[in-house]
Amino acid sequence: MRKNIVIICLIWTAITSGSFFLNYKNALNEERLLSLQTARSFFQQIVLFRSWNAIHGGVYVPVTTDTQPNPYMQIPLRDIKVNRNLTLTKINPAFMTRQVSELAMKKDGVKFRITSLLPIRPENKPTPIEETALKEFETGVMEKGEIINENSRQIFFYMASLKTEKSCLPCHAKQGYREGDVRGGISVTFPYTSQSHISATASVHLFMLFAGLFGLIYSGLKLSKAYDVIKRQAVFDALTGIPNRHSFSERIFTEYKRSLRDNYPLSVIMGDIDNFKLYNDTYGHAGGDECLKSVAKIIEATLKRPGDFCARYGGEEFIIILPATDNEGAGLVAENIRKNVFSLNIPHEKSTHEKFVTISLGIATKNNDSTMTSEELLKMADDALYIAKEKGRNRVEVFNG
Repeated sequence: MRKNIVIICLIWTAITSGSFFLNYKNALNEERLLSLQTARSFFQQIVLFRSWNAIHGGVYVPVTTDTQPNPYMQIPLRDIKVNRNLTLTKINPAFMTRQVSELAMKKDGVKFRITSLLPIRPENKPTPIEETALKEFETGVMEKGEIINENSRQIFFYMASLKTEKSCLPCHAKQGYREGDVRGGISVTFPYTSQSHISATASVHLFMLFAGLFGLIYSGLKLSKAYDVIKRQAVFDALTGIPNRHSFSERIFTEYKRSLRDNYPLSVIMGDIDNFKLYNDTYGHAGGDECLKSVAKIIEATLKRPGDFCARYGGEEFIIILPATDNEGAGLVAENIRKNVFSLNIPHEKSTHEKFVTISLGIATKNNDSTMTSEELLKMADDALYIAKEKGRNRVEVFNG
């Protein structure tokens, strides 16, 4: 039973651990999916702003310290001088993307970057991870998103392809791009912080683990205790506390087989309390029970060897198994039992031969060369007991055939 408790506890531990890792993994996957969806949203907004800019052929903005004319944009009317205090310069989608990226980086830590394998502006040269993504785009891959380590921190990197539109051709046709070609991509990066706090998930599962283990161990021990009680009731006599008849049946079978194998004698003593019905009638069943317990205890105490065995055979009958013991040795044990029972001085007013409780005993022995069965051995012990009763009780008789 205790072994089964350990096995069940190990299974529960495995289930709880598996649940923890599965839940934590699912939470991480959900977070990564959310990050991917967030990056896609950023990308779509940038593409939308760029399309608006491209539809209008670029947008004029005032020239400032931070916004200088784009030297890579060689077109007529790139710059318009409105007056001595105001000059306008045209911002194309690429330039707008860079400026929006700078604002987003300062505000939210989100970085946008337009890049290409053939950039017009040298600063738009791809990083190694961007270059890998751009090459994958040329094979048909449309987007890429993953968690990477950068400067000892985790960031989410996302990149999707940009296709050449008609409005892009004035600047990019000379590079050989045609409408519909993948001419580059926009990368989106932002800090990645896991919200799946491992400590919280671990705490919940640890509580489940220990609560479950406590319940299993407590229930298992209670069940084990109940099982031990049932097992003892199946083997031991409830009244006297010594083995019962079922236990004797198993023991005699074992000892009989061993005596045959090892070729040694086996003796059986059958005992019966004299005039026990009269004792019950005189002192009541409660008194009879106390008498049985006292006799059982003194018989058990008389047996000295670990291999000797005694049991309540039924009613007021007791039976003793003496392995490797001949008639003479069994006679000495039986006589000691008879004397010890008598020395208890349990009053018995209605006894037909003494004023105290006595016991009669019959002995039978299977010698080394005997072929008798265990059933025959018991029958001979019972016959010897009957003879002891016939000869006046409170005596020991040996079956002589």
